[in-house]
Amino acid sequence: MAEQDLTLGVDGMACEGCAQSVTRAITRIDPGAKVAVDLPGKSVRITAATKERAEFEAAIHAAGYDMIAPATR
Repeated sequence: MAEQDLTLGVDGMACEGCAQSVTRAITRIDPGAKVAVDLPGKSVRITAATKERAEFEAAIHAAGYDMIAPATR
């Protein structure tokens, strides 16, 4: 599977602890994923080759966060 870039909107992230929780949720299911959390933009960018979008969304939701449409700038 080719590496893919995903940007997911995540509601409820308010601090660095939230960013770490989301990052841990993602890397728990894909240890090789590169994760960049944008707190003000309420989004997370994931570069990964091994999982589908729905799997990342489920992991983030299981960590206690809701999915939203990513903000556009």
